[in-house]
Amino acid sequence: MNLTIIGEELSICKLSSLSGVDFEMPFTFFARTDTERSLVCPTRAVPRDVVEVSNGWKAFRVEGTLDFSLVGILSAITRVLADAHIGIFAVSTYDTDYVLTKSAAFPEACKALAEAGYHLN
Repeated sequence: MNLTIIGEELSICKLSSLSGVDFEMPFTFFARTDTERSLVCPTRAVPRDVVEVSNGWKAFRVEGTLDFSLVGILSAITRVLADAHIGIFAVSTYDTDYVLTKSAAFPEACKALAEAGYHLN
């Protein structure tokens, strides 16, 4: 399976409002539940009035459109990273999955995934 490294440094934010969020910025993911608003975005695009922010994340994309009937893809990737003691933050879109790790752990994550047979671009 092919994984593409995303070159952008990302941040994970907790928001009080959507004020200042640039939804046109690539690699911007927003989620709202009954208890919170979360945003993943390029670090350079973090809104001013976030409640909390965690900077220093890197990501890779699972390549190809993933049919909803496929099972275990994200589980297999996260298992490799868990075995290497690397924490993750996962985001899914309609077509595919993205896995984020802290920037400091990203080289080790890439190495573990390559050793497990994943191809990183």
